[in-house]
Amino acid sequence: MIKGRSYFFCGVGGSGMLPLALIVQAKGGQVEGSDRALDQGRTPEKFDFLRRQGFGLHPQDGSGVTRADQIVVATGAIEDTVPDVKAAREVGATIVLRAELLAELFNAAPVAIGVAGTSGKSTTTGMIGWILHTAGRDPTVMNGAVMKNFVTADAPFASALVGKGDAFVSEVDESDGSIARYSPRIAVVNNISLDHKSMEELRVLFGDFVAKAQTVVLNLDNEETRRLSAERGAAQITFSVEDGVEADLRAVEIEPEPAGVSFFVVHTSDGAEVERALVWLGVPGLHNVSNALAAIGAAMAAGVSLNEATLALATFSGIKRRLEVVGEAAGVTVLDDFAHNPDKIAATLRTLHAFPGRLLVMFQPHGFGPLRLMRQAFIDGFVEALGPNDLLLMPEPVYFGGTTDRSVSSGDITAGIKAGGRHALALEDRAACGDRLVELARPGDRLVVMGARDDTLSTFAAEVLARVGERLS
Repeated sequence: MIKGRSYFFCGVGGSGMLPLALIVQAKGGQVEGSDRALDQGRTPEKFDFLRRQGFGLHPQDGSGVTRADQIVVATGAIEDTVPDVKAAREVGATIVLRAELLAELFNAAPVAIGVAGTSGKSTTTGMIGWILHTAGRDPTVMNGAVMKNFVTADAPFASALVGKGDAFVSEVDESDGSIARYSPRIAVVNNISLDHKSMEELRVLFGDFVAKAQTVVLNLDNEETRRLSAERGAAQITFSVEDGVEADLRAVEIEPEPAGVSFFVVHTSDGAEVERALVWLGVPGLHNVSNALAAIGAAMAAGVSLNEATLALATFSGIKRRLEVVGEAAGVTVLDDFAHNPDKIAATLRTLHAFPGRLLVMFQPHGFGPLRLMRQAFIDGFVEALGPNDLLLMPEPVYFGGTTDRSVSSGDITAGIKAGGRHALALEDRAACGDRLVELARPGDRLVVMGARDDTLSTFAAEVLARVGERLS
């Protein structure tokens, strides 16, 4: 029961915390919170928005946790040395993990739709939410990114949607193992690849996740999800964008465009075509075709027709920081993108290379741990995905405090990329990368700002655009 209870979110502005806090408040909970970013003066507009929602905001020094009746919500990664957690223990307040609270809400929903996978979760979740909303299902949606379709002047940070219908659509995360807490009625798995955990751990986590679902939506173009499909047997909807793959939902006659992509989705049963529909997406890339098929499959499993789903996707406006065009100045286009693991980065660069123009890429790693775990995958991925005239710039990984192993640096990655025959530089910080981007940019270039866990990257991208315009005008 949420109504009337007092919740304190530690890291309330985070991509996973903010939408959950909005959902808790909409269900009648009293919400307070703290955040390092608030203390450090980062993204003030976000915290102004939370104040307007009625959130009580405090410094992350423990001063906001004063009562035993408060429920302190923390991430699995938060350390006991964080003052809010220490204060909670001192006053006897209950401490719950973010994933525990979300799973409690999710598992109670009559139609719980969990979206999992290494890449594409936020976009697929947004697509499913928009389809169900357009179909009149009034869903609740928990996303890790802002869904542009639901942004309004009063809700600029629309990473959550609270509806009164029976569907609850949510991203579920494998990186911290919390995927094990969710019991979906419909489980979507876009893909499985190395990210935060070993492949052995991932196979167990995803296998257990799909085993609990009534219906599973699986990608036959990914080796690991194809294996899950073979093990699953009945009660599944499969999809594919590759020629010659027999799936329940196939994309054919794919026509890429700079700002989108069109294709026909073919629905088959027992190998025979049942129906087909034309889809036009206002978001580009083959990976978004795959995301769209996953969303259509989940919507159909929830009782939405193929025609309703495809019509809704024609008005899907995308997710913030997913290959988002910041703007153009003097013939230079600046894009802001969340890509932060080898698969996501490859998908972004592949999409951009479908059209002419040099790529100047600034990639800020989202932590020292992922950099260490995926060191060779990053090197191999960039060597393969960068063009001969492209340039990669890397500052050190984002770091906002805490303890971590810093034994692998951005310089280790760029050295490997240069050894592979591509152009890459590690610079001392993000400001130096911005200076170099502005210095090098010329008409026809695309400047791509990549990285996760740092909302100020969007501000950085906008500043680079303005500076390029000034230099070249």
